[in-house]
Amino acid sequence: MSKCEQVRRRVAAGVLVVMLGGVGCGGDDGHPSAAPRDGSDFDRAVRAHADDLFESGRETFRFDTFGDEVFWGDTLRLHEAIAGADNGGVGPGVSPNQALALGLKVDVDALPDDLRAAIAAGEVDLDSPATTVALLQLDSVVGVTGFFDEAGRLSSMGTQCALCHSTVDDSFAPGIGRRLDGWASRDLDVGSIIASAPDLSVLSSLLGVDVDTVRAVLRSWGPGKFDASLLLDGKAFRPDGSPAATLIPPAYGLAGVNLHTWTGWGSVTHWNALVANLEMQGQGTFYDPRLDDAERFPIAARTGAGHVRSSPDLVTPKLAALHFYQLALPAPEADPDTFDQTAAERGQQIFAGRAKCADCHVPPIFTEPGWNLHLPEEIGIDDFQAKRSPDGRYRTAPLRGLSAHSKGGFYHDGRFPSLAAVVDHYDEFLQLGLTSGEKSDLVEYLRSL
Repeated sequence: MSKCEQVRRRVAAGVLVVMLGGVGCGGDDGHPSAAPRDGSDFDRAVRAHADDLFESGRETFRFDTFGDEVFWGDTLRLHEAIAGADNGGVGPGVSPNQALALGLKVDVDALPDDLRAAIAAGEVDLDSPATTVALLQLDSVVGVTGFFDEAGRLSSMGTQCALCHSTVDDSFAPGIGRRLDGWASRDLDVGSIIASAPDLSVLSSLLGVDVDTVRAVLRSWGPGKFDASLLLDGKAFRPDGSPAATLIPPAYGLAGVNLHTWTGWGSVTHWNALVANLEMQGQGTFYDPRLDDAERFPIAARTGAGHVRSSPDLVTPKLAALHFYQLALPAPEADPDTFDQTAAERGQQIFAGRAKCADCHVPPIFTEPGWNLHLPEEIGIDDFQAKRSPDGRYRTAPLRGLSAHSKGGFYHDGRFPSLAAVVDHYDEFLQLGLTSGEKSDLVEYLRSL
């Protein structure tokens, strides 16, 4: 375990001790007794519980498929397209170089030392799908699990949370390095990956269109985007004809944040349950009667997506630990070489003052404590994506770690290519009258978060 991981575990355990410290039997005066400070059995139990939650949650985040291999492998047969005809699948297969080009990542810590050396020496064929199959056997492809039969052939595959919400630090090579959990997979072209599956008939049936149209929709998403509402409302494109997919959000820095998604569907645990059951297609339990609204969510209402029950339930028992692990993931600190410290200090004053940013992005969580949603007209944008959610609003996004998810642009659909464009939008919409220097300082402050 790395020193950083040890520190995060101690911090997470300490936070839980503080939170629970005042809970206990009442004292002689009728008030709760203070938490013991001498390493009592209760303290040790809390710390052990926190350690167990952290370890279990990390395992779930990185490796648990929730049984979704039934969908991705058995139904879509995606593993066959990955393996290729020479390895028991179909078609040309997917080589490591092709997989990396699609934004998939490789966990260097899962590679044996001799394999690392061989890759570094150029002795491994990274243009062969057989090498991809071998990497899956090592459980080294971030967010993807391969299942193998007795003969060692790839027989199915599943996905994990880490597929869309982890990357690597490129410490070994581009796309190969140590895991960075919680980081948005802004290189991942998940739509094109799904489109390569041999059998998309189930999606064709759900959406009521032919398979070629399904593939065209999936390929329209582009890197770093996913349409979590497509199988709920069937809206593949915006009114202007552009794809309806949204940017994959980061899953770090969520401690203290009420709503997790761009349009505020629910808490972190609500969204975890929705994604595990409805997006990953895992085998679990999910309840949200808002999806019974046939006008807003015609596909979800028809398929009973708000009333899912599977036996055995492979999702619900994992939610608590998964939640704990996600809340322990800190937003990455900005590299001091990437922003002007003096300008950022000036920008902080503008953020809290003339620009009115802190009215909604309340430090230190940089979103509103409480129900952090706003109507589209409050923030000066269209309502298309908002109307695809139950509340018809947009969430105030937390701003910590902006530098780690700037690829693809800003806002839910990446409509603003830069932080400067975001500042320009609000300056015009709110009629702030910021000078060019004030705008520049504000951008430097945002980069520093």
